[in-house]
Amino acid sequence: MARPSAALGARRSSLRSRPPFWLVVMVLGATLAVAMVVSVGLGAAGVRPETTVRILGAHLLPGEHVASWSVVEDRIVWSFRTPRVLLAAVVGAALALVGVILQAVIRNPLADPYVLGASSGAALGAVIGLVLGAGVPGLFVTGSAFGGAALAGVLVYVLASRGGRIESLRLVLAGVALSYLFSALTSWLTVTAEHGKLPSILFFLLGSISSADWGTLPLPAIALGLGAAYALRRTDRLNAVMTGDETATSLGVDVTRFRIETLLVTSVLVGSVVAVAGGIGFVGMVVPHVCRLLVGADHRRLLPVAMIVGAMLLVVVDTVARTAAAPRELPVGVVTALVGAPFFLWLLRRRPTGSVA
Repeated sequence: MARPSAALGARRSSLRSRPPFWLVVMVLGATLAVAMVVSVGLGAAGVRPETTVRILGAHLLPGEHVASWSVVEDRIVWSFRTPRVLLAAVVGAALALVGVILQAVIRNPLADPYVLGASSGAALGAVIGLVLGAGVPGLFVTGSAFGGAALAGVLVYVLASRGGRIESLRLVLAGVALSYLFSALTSWLTVTAEHGKLPSILFFLLGSISSADWGTLPLPAIALGLGAAYALRRTDRLNAVMTGDETATSLGVDVTRFRIETLLVTSVLVGSVVAVAGGIGFVGMVVPHVCRLLVGADHRRLLPVAMIVGAMLLVVVDTVARTAAAPRELPVGVVTALVGAPFFLWLLRRRPTGSVA
């Protein structure tokens, strides 16, 4: 009996050693704001942070402003870099949100947008749109990505359900199998596509936010807002399913229905992200683990912190991707893999076996 008592005491001590939730949110929020301002100013044509703040204030705050910057600086900050940085923040927050939801519902610490095939399905749909949509507006690619994510969600549900119930293990196995299938079809389309389309397809598959403008922001921002509102209203259910299906059922949660709901929500989120940024890995898997170290496994705290950290991570990664090898730009997915894989391996070595929280 001494060992369980010691373990419980160590866990309580760990909880007490964590900083207050409000302090974590304030520090992370301020860090995100600073990172975004710095990122907007960095690039081939650098803009000083104070000038960046003045330009943003002139566009966002009412009243007259004395312009101490050039027209070129204004266009660089407001027209080109600000929508890109905002899109990176939205995409990062959405990927982190999907990762938190899936890791709770599936009860798998490796769960991320790729596990259920949603990312692969959306990528397949987007590539079909890129290959067939010559001369068609970008809305066709966006719709194709949504269609691919929706198809993946439907197929996963059909394959994983048995007797009206969805088990987490069958959900994972069906998602992984479909992910391989969709990836194979995507590779086949890439190999057989016209040579002129290959660079854009490959760059899209590896993840990129280079096409960001003010017109691409509304779709993922709305999807993120709706997804966050849904998840924050379901924190009790997310906490319940983390304890197991039987315990969650005894607490009044319809586990199968809840999994179907989350499958729909995450498919919409992933489809909106892939449609504008392509395939970006590791964010949805690594960020939830980092945030659990900061605030614990309670989803009332984990969800908002994970979205802030995900946004901050992708803003920094996108800044590195477009400045590290300038004037050439690196795919965002390559940078996240280079950063995320070693960090996750270190985290895996640091934490006890079987630990999720």
